[in-house]
Amino acid sequence: MDDIVDLVSRSDDDLRALVAEFEAEEREISRQRRILQGKLDILRAELVMRLQRRHNKGESVISADDVAGLSRILAGKMPEAPVEPAPDEGGPAEKGPGGD
Repeated sequence: MDDIVDLVSRSDDDLRALVAEFEAEEREISRQRRILQGKLDILRAELVMRLQRRHNKGESVISADDVAGLSRILAGKMPEAPVEPAPDEGGPAEKGPGGD
């Protein structure tokens, strides 16, 4: 970005070189974005196929937690963060003294 700050002192050839450099960088970023988008598309397709298989087997594809989460979102509330078990207990973390 420092290259752009001092444009006045740069020659036309320097500016053209900067344009070429930034265009090459833009192409690389765009290529990486397309690859990432492709990976996301593949992952989403896999999730859809798994949900379809569950549905075809007669299993529920939407849980009560999903419905509760969507209800909170539609009510304008932030989704709740999942509660992780305490590392050595396998359950919710214990409350400190007087926190029962």
